[in-house]
Amino acid sequence: MVEPRPCVLIPVYNHPTTIGPVCDELATLGVPLLLVDDGCDAECAAELDRLAANGHHLLRLAINQGKGAAVRLGLQEAQRLGYTHALQVDADGQHASEDLPAFFAALDTAPDTLVVGYPRYDASVPRVRFYGRYATHVWVWINTLSLEIRDSMCGVRLYPVDALNRLLEKHRCGDRMTFDTEVLVRWYWTGGTLAHLPVCVRYPRDGVSHFALWRDNRQISIMHTRLFFGMLRRLPRLLARRWRRQSAGVGP
Repeated sequence: MVEPRPCVLIPVYNHPTTIGPVCDELATLGVPLLLVDDGCDAECAAELDRLAANGHHLLRLAINQGKGAAVRLGLQEAQRLGYTHALQVDADGQHASEDLPAFFAALDTAPDTLVVGYPRYDASVPRVRFYGRYATHVWVWINTLSLEIRDSMCGVRLYPVDALNRLLEKHRCGDRMTFDTEVLVRWYWTGGTLAHLPVCVRYPRDGVSHFALWRDNRQISIMHTRLFFGMLRRLPRLLARRWRRQSAGVGP
């Protein structure tokens, strides 16, 4: 078995004030950082240059392509650099770094498992975001015929790089905000194993969101529709998998 060699993958789009502190926190994990500049403006690009000069690996995209594209290209770069696993973390400082070492803990015993974070919010979470997530949760549960994916929108997950890149060669999973959800549904469809770990999430008062209300909600709606018809094509296999898991007493 190949010895695990993980990295932290951070897609970055115009977070000049948070990406430095995020990198400082994540550097304490003792794992290399791979930053993807998703067409940042001059201020953020300069901060990324500074971080690269301090030893962090930087992949620069000439124009903004979206979070999904940045993660997908970052995973390709991780494989090129010889990393076996990539821990995706957002650049805005929402995720508590003290919760992240647990994601690496099972690498030796379960290297093929995709480990997904599920959020534990503090009082800073906007109520509209908290309850709005459930629309996607319900569609994910419908499209997998399972409750196994606890949260498909959390920006923290540990990817087995080779397996994910093979999946993404067949299915791009969207260039923007649809990526995080679709990649988990398609991973589940392929029979991939999942594990879940809690991550404390905080919403800074001056936090920057790049969610485009109309564009991204439209793309998310189209994604759920496409996945629903994909689920119908896979219905016999998904039902058989559900029956086997219930017979074995493994989850819902």
